[in-house]
Amino acid sequence: MKKLKHLDLRREVIETCLKMNADGINQGTSGNVSVRCDGGFLITASGIVYDKMKPAHVVEMDLEGNYRGDYLPSTEWRMHMDIFRARPEAKAIVHVHSTYATALACLRREVPAFHYMIGVTGGTSLRVSDYAEFGTQELSDTMLKAMEGRTGCLLANHGQICFGPTLAKALWLAGEIEHLCHQFWAAGLAGKPVILDEAQMASVLKRFKTYGKQAGDMVKGDIPAVLAPRLLPPKSKKKGKS
Repeated sequence: MKKLKHLDLRREVIETCLKMNADGINQGTSGNVSVRCDGGFLITASGIVYDKMKPAHVVEMDLEGNYRGDYLPSTEWRMHMDIFRARPEAKAIVHVHSTYATALACLRREVPAFHYMIGVTGGTSLRVSDYAEFGTQELSDTMLKAMEGRTGCLLANHGQICFGPTLAKALWLAGEIEHLCHQFWAAGLAGKPVILDEAQMASVLKRFKTYGKQAGDMVKGDIPAVLAPRLLPPKSKKKGKS
């Protein structure tokens, strides 16, 4: 039997699929996951139940729409391929049909800056794409338009999609998008949410550029996300009595 390439990455894709269902942001086989690799990307196969998925069910594709192996890639392989082609910073992609994100996508409701965390996708709103049928080039095209300057968007009458520098961070972002959609839905039931203005969000977005970075990762000109307290010097060790 031929040895599989990228075995560790394939296992990480499977773990991500299992976790997104366990976290409640996806159900069944409706979502899909991919990760960039040498010469292309790896993506979940079409219709394979996640708890039965083996490394061989994670399909290797190039960036020209070709695949290798015995299993067909996810029906949404075009969206994944086109993100990887258009956005070199994208290293991993998560697409799910999470409940509140999908509900707002079906209402074609863009999520405004009702909460500063809306900036996690890179802008002052969570956009909704136009509708296009699943698996088509039209869907991929309208998705890319909605994701201009963003790392995620809602897909009309469909769900949500986002990307990150790692599978773990892409999955985190998908969860954050779902929480924001849930919060926006709840706020709307209670009243009319107060929307943060452009100046308030501009300040947030500058700080979000270093969100998650530690002090040693910062470069000149970075605006820290954390307004850090004073760093205390290490405690000196007391010498024992002789």
